[in-house]
Amino acid sequence: MFKIKHFNDLSINEVYEIAKCRYEVFACEQRIFQENDFDDIDKNCYHVFLEKNNKIIAYSRIVPKEFSSYNEISIGRVLVLSSSRKQGIAKQMMYVAIDFIKFNLHENNITLSAQEYIKDLYLSCGFKEISDVYDEVGIPHVKMRL
Repeated sequence: MFKIKHFNDLSINEVYEIAKCRYEVFACEQRIFQENDFDDIDKNCYHVFLEKNNKIIAYSRIVPKEFSSYNEISIGRVLVLSSSRKQGIAKQMMYVAIDFIKFNLHENNITLSAQEYIKDLYLSCGFKEISDVYDEVGIPHVKMRL
């Protein structure tokens, strides 16, 4: 079952596991070193994650609109560890995040920056492309909105 916690409610172990899985995917796997993954925005976010055997295997963060560069609530840092991919976990996580945003935060518009290769995931969740492809940290991205 997915958990959603505000930063202030995370345990020390959860913060550690979040850092570990983000480093594993974004630094080790995708080689993203152009920007600091830990950008202080985390302190204002809700963190969505799925644990298996005390290890976080899927993660995303919900950025409130007042801290989002889009002036709308956004979802970012979406990941599933390579050992847990191709099981529909990312799509489940997106639906959990969307429902939380709609029913708990009372927002209907959500924006995100999707890596182009995974945009079909977001399309299947109802997002629409709202930009041309652009480069972000050396990876083609497209802005999408629900």
